Amino acid sequence: MKFTVSTLLRAEGAGELRSALDGCRSAFLGVALMSALINVLYLTGSFFMLEVYDRVLPSRSVPTLVGLVILVGVLFAFQGALDVLRSRVLARIGRSLDEALNRRVFDLVIRLPLRLRGPGDGLQPARDLDQIRSFLASTGPTALFDLPWMPFYLLICFAFHVWLGVTALIGALILIGITLLTEALTREPSKQVVASALARNGVGEASRRNAEVLFAMGMAGRARSLWDEANARLLAVQERASDVSGGFGALSKVLRMALQSGVLAVGAYLVILDQATPGIIIAGSILTARALAPVELAIANWKGFVAARQSWRRLSDLLTALPEKDPPLLLPRPSSTLRVESVALVPPGGQRFVVQDATFGIGAGHALGIIGPSASGKSSLARALVGVWSPVRGKIRLDGAALDQWDPEELGKHIGYLPQDVELFSGTVAQNIARLEPEPDAEAVIAAAKAARVHDLILRLPDGYETQIGEGGMALSAGQRQRIALARALYRDPFLVVLDEPNSNLDGEGEQALTEAILGVRARGGIAVVVAHRPSALAGVDLVLVMNEGRVQAFGPKDEILKKVMGRPPGPQPVLQPFAGAGGGAVLKVVERRGAGA
Repeated sequence: MKFTVSTLLRAEGAGELRSALDGCRSAFLGVALMSALINVLYLTGSFFMLEVYDRVLPSRSVPTLVGLVILVGVLFAFQGALDVLRSRVLARIGRSLDEALNRRVFDLVIRLPLRLRGPGDGLQPARDLDQIRSFLASTGPTALFDLPWMPFYLLICFAFHVWLGVTALIGALILIGITLLTEALTREPSKQVVASALARNGVGEASRRNAEVLFAMGMAGRARSLWDEANARLLAVQERASDVSGGFGALSKVLRMALQSGVLAVGAYLVILDQATPGIIIAGSILTARALAPVELAIANWKGFVAARQSWRRLSDLLTALPEKDPPLLLPRPSSTLRVESVALVPPGGQRFVVQDATFGIGAGHALGIIGPSASGKSSLARALVGVWSPVRGKIRLDGAALDQWDPEELGKHIGYLPQDVELFSGTVAQNIARLEPEPDAEAVIAAAKAARVHDLILRLPDGYETQIGEGGMALSAGQRQRIALARALYRDPFLVVLDEPNSNLDGEGEQALTEAILGVRARGGIAVVVAHRPSALAGVDLVLVMNEGRVQAFGPKDEILKKVMGRPPGPQPVLQPFAGAGGGAVLKVVERRGAGA
């Protein structure tokens, strides 16, 4: 048979998966041993019938019959117990594999959109691991462990009589041929099923994200048509795959039943010629059925075999493409500079540069505003600054250390990021601000909220910081979500704070709070980077970088660059003026200073 456990283990790039299964080697050996005992005990029924027909009936001995029944009952009980134990061990092997890989699979789920672009909803690695675990817990592996015992049963058939063995061998060869044909004919349809399912799920996920737009602008019907087309393609390929596997499964079942009858006919013929006993007829029929049962079981579970193999290969490829790296040496907290050196960026899975040869540097206590027309590479550069996208050329450095020299978890402690599309997690306001820390620091949470000027807003919520915000922050308005996400970006005073369109949903009060937050980052010796379309978001910055078509067009002091770009003096400029806060400490206040032409 082409698809076996050894084939599974030799899959290309299956290093991590193989290592996970290696930890279960003793369990697999135990399953193999139990399979050996079970297959020996499967002879119980055959030899019981042989003894009944050849000894008990001719002798009419009731004590012999009772003794045989007791013995057979004990053997069947052992067989049943071993069968249950074997299935439970296989289920535990599946669980062990899941526990060994589940963190890596989650890592794939969150890293995949940042490195590779693919169809579907991004959860395919998790589904692949589920498929492998389900296969291990099903009856499929038992067929693989029982298949090597087929020659053993055929040899016993030959021992009864050569023609019984030949008949059973011919049937076995026919069923093996059907199995190989099933493999060849289901391989491509099974791949198409996965691809079509991913395409349909992609349509569904896009429609779910854009539900408001679909219903508000009467697009639901057209989206439904796209779903219907994708679903129809999926149903068609599923039907083809099911027809093949189901058809061959039915054929194998009929052939096995016909073969049993054929063995009975051959046995009867041999009895007529006085070359066999009546007991051999029944025993040979049972043994033939037992010899071919693993093949029939394999054909019946073939869809599971193919699905598990494809999941194994996909997961192996992803684990190879996104390997787990050893944590690098712990670097000191950055405190002085951010440098971008000839950076070029290509989106995940893309082919075209969106940023080329970007070079600039910022020192502690400064804030940079990045401006430019749409699709000029501003947000792409922001993603690279926080390590979300890796440059295909060039380096981004904090205090001289390239971002790829940092452990991502450690680097994240020194970075605050407010993306253009704000996403919050289901939970409380405090949990979201604290970046899902299991034991958040209450003082740090409140300090971050105050730095984002959102503390009073949170206190007005039904349960304050313990308010449950629902999935994606659905219980909050867009402006509230953006300001809480700003507080999350400021949690524990990160050195680098990158804000992408941070005022897109803010009112005047929110914009004033944003400006004060940027000035607060500068005052404590951090660096702020603000991607902006609206000039009001630049009120707290002192440097400006202009981008166009993925290239840096200008970089320098804000007044100078805005005057050059806009052809007019800048508007109101804030200055940092310390004053005594409510707690007696020195805080910053924004004071407008009018330009000469204002």
